[in-house]
Amino acid sequence: MVVPRSFLDAPFAHRGLHNLGEGRTENSLSAMKAAVEAGYGIELDVQLTRDGHAVGFHDYDLDRMTCETGPVRERDLSEVREIALSGGGGTIPSLPDVLKVVGGAVPILLEVKDQDGALGADVGPLERAVARDLKGYDGEVALMSFNPHSVGLLSQIVPERPRGLVTDAYDPDIWPLPNSVLAHLREIPDYERVGASFISHAANDLTRARVSELKAGGATVFCWTIRSPKEEAEARKVADNVTFEGYLPGLPA
Repeated sequence: MVVPRSFLDAPFAHRGLHNLGEGRTENSLSAMKAAVEAGYGIELDVQLTRDGHAVGFHDYDLDRMTCETGPVRERDLSEVREIALSGGGGTIPSLPDVLKVVGGAVPILLEVKDQDGALGADVGPLERAVARDLKGYDGEVALMSFNPHSVGLLSQIVPERPRGLVTDAYDPDIWPLPNSVLAHLREIPDYERVGASFISHAANDLTRARVSELKAGGATVFCWTIRSPKEEAEARKVADNVTFEGYLPGLPA
């Protein structure tokens, strides 16, 4: 499915409009409200709870962003929604909580976090939770994941939403995966197979030949994560839109 024009207008606030003071922690409802009020799109991460629900949270473990410890996936939704986010902004929201706050006002780039642990084929529960939560939501949402298997499944169960791959240079010093897996993913070979219509690529790797090839073939190119006007200007030489944090990019007139 083609990415709607609205996804190319306003930049996307990375994990909501956070880290600019006023107690707006990443992926919090306050960060989502701030992005909506400012007119930015929203990039949102979702993780899976033990009882099969999608929640707005980036990390697999609670340690960095809360006073709790251990994996998100070992807690039920009722418990997760009571966990306060460090730095303010409320508690961890469910995906329906986020959708209610956004209310279709701005587009959402929703990243389905890999649950397989190795970007492999063990997918399903989180993708189905997202599909369930999106039923009846009239706002614009594009779905993406680093895991091609996840995107492939989403193309089957949420065919009405645009889908894409989150992509990277896959530096082996950063990614704890076999070199064979990293070499495979690095060249984005699964794009056509999984029914993607866009990529969200690492900003420091936008000059990769495969990115140019995909864009020439009609793919929309987003990028992550831009942290200054200078970085944005450079990224936009290739990218159709950017995901940002730490500054306020310009908005279309």
